[in-house]
Amino acid sequence: MPEPLEPPPLRYQEEGNVHLDFHGAVNTTIDFIVGRYGIDVLHDIFRKMGTDVYADLRRHVLAGDRDEMVRHWRHFFTRENADYDIDVGPDEIVLTVRRCPAWHHVHKIAGAVSPHFCDQTSVVNEAIAEGSPFAITTEITGPGACRQIIRRRA
Repeated sequence: MPEPLEPPPLRYQEEGNVHLDFHGAVNTTIDFIVGRYGIDVLHDIFRKMGTDVYADLRRHVLAGDRDEMVRHWRHFFTRENADYDIDVGPDEIVLTVRRCPAWHHVHKIAGAVSPHFCDQTSVVNEAIAEGSPFAITTEITGPGACRQIIRRRA
């Protein structure tokens, strides 16, 4: 029996500590955009991120491949020392984030997290999954905590 093939390298795998500090700038930018242009413009930007910035993840999801999204989640949440787990089942994949490093880092450095901060996760996930065999939903379960679920569409 041949050896299983190794998956190709993960497309989005930045390293270093700049990523957490970047969330502080994102938090400020979110509030600026909502204040100046409104929530619809912010969500349009996040949708473009899901379709354009995360085009490789989107290609995998469109092709019916959930595994790349799981690899993406594992890379970033492990790299940032999140308190999380991923339950991969036949009908759904559930990412449970008990302590989001991005949210808590912003809270530490800025004192307040934009009420729209987690929209980036929800809207980007929806855009990645749009038109695919899957839906990706995000449930905010508390301050800096969420559940992200990938389910096959009916």
